[in-house]
Amino acid sequence: MKKHYRKENDCLNCGTILEGKFCHKCGQENLQMKESFGHMMNHAISDYFHFDDQFFSTIKPLFLKPGFLSNEYMAGRRIRYLHPVKMYIFISLIYFVLLFQTSFKPVKITETDNKKESKKTLVETNKKLDSVAKDPDMPAMGKNFIIDAKKQNEAALANGDTVDDYEDIRDSRKGYRIPGSTHDTTYAQYLADQQKLPSAKRNGFIIRMFNRKALQYRQEYGSRTKEVVLEEFKHNVPKMMFLILPLCALIFQIAFWRNRKYYVEHLIYTFHLHCFLFLFLSIIMLLEIILPSSWGLNNWLTTIATVVIIWYLYKSMRVFYNRPPFRTITKLIGVSLVYSIVFAFGITFAFIITALLL
Repeated sequence: MKKHYRKENDCLNCGTILEGKFCHKCGQENLQMKESFGHMMNHAISDYFHFDDQFFSTIKPLFLKPGFLSNEYMAGRRIRYLHPVKMYIFISLIYFVLLFQTSFKPVKITETDNKKESKKTLVETNKKLDSVAKDPDMPAMGKNFIIDAKKQNEAALANGDTVDDYEDIRDSRKGYRIPGSTHDTTYAQYLADQQKLPSAKRNGFIIRMFNRKALQYRQEYGSRTKEVVLEEFKHNVPKMMFLILPLCALIFQIAFWRNRKYYVEHLIYTFHLHCFLFLFLSIIMLLEIILPSSWGLNNWLTTIATVVIIWYLYKSMRVFYNRPPFRTITKLIGVSLVYSIVFAFGITFAFIITALLL
C-alpha cells in the first residue's frame, strides 16, 4: 500500500526544513497526519517487519560468526543489525522466562482460632513421638531430639497456641528459615539475646535488619518462607545480570589492555556475547522440555552445550581481539575465573537485597 506524504517540507516534530521524506535532524517520516486506517496499519506493520528483518539478519552472524557483529558495530555498519542493548533485553527476557518457569504465588499465613484442631494435631504428634521413642534401636541423640520436640508440643498445648502457632514451632524445628538468620522465633527474643551479649559480640545494624526481616517472613509465610524469598530472588537475578555486564566489560578491558580498545568496545562485545549465551541456552532448555526424558539425551545436550560455549568464547575472542591462539586460551581461562568470582558476588548481593527489601 502506497504511503501518503505531506506536500509541505517542514518537519511537524521539530520544524526542520526537509530535503527528503525523512527529517535529517530527528528522523521522523513526513507522512500525512489524517491517514486512513489502512495506511496507519500498513505503517505499523512495515515498522514491525523492519524489526523482524533486523532480528533475523542479526541472529545468523551471531551464531555462525563469533565476534563478527561486534566488529561490524565498531566499524559503523549498524543499520542492518539490531542494537546490542535492544537485542540483549529481548533475548534475556526469553531466557529468564524459560529458566524460572513457575506458577508460584506467595500466600500469607492467616490467623485462625481453630484451637481444637491445633490440640488434636499436637496430641497425635506426641503419640507418634512416644511410639518412635520406644524403639530399642533408637540412638540416644534421636531420643533427645524426641524429648525436645515433645516439650515444645506440650508448651504449645499449655499456652493454647493456634494451628498457625504450631506451624511456626514445627517450622523452626525443621529449619524453615532463611540461611544465616537467627534461630530465635521472635524479634523481641532476638533483641533480648543480643542484650545479654557483650557489646563487641552484638550484631551490627545490617545483621539486625536482616534477622528482623527473616523473622517477619516466617510470621507472614510460615513454611513457605523459602519459596517466597526464592521467587523474589528469581525476579532480581535478571537485574543483577544487567548490572554485571559493565563489570564483565571492565574485565575484558583489563585482560586485553594491549589492544588499546575503548571501554565501550568491550561493552558492545560483552552484550553480543551474552546475547549468544542466553539464546543458545534457551534453545537447549526448549529441547530438554520437548524431547522425551526416556530418550536420555539430557546429559548429551549438556555436554554439547558446554563444548559449543567454550568454542564460541575462544573463537569470538580470536576474531574481536585478534590475539594468537595460545594467548587467547590463557586470556579465556583468566577471564572465566574472574567472571565466576564476580558472578558469585553478584548472586550473593542479589540474595541479600532480596532478603532486605522483600
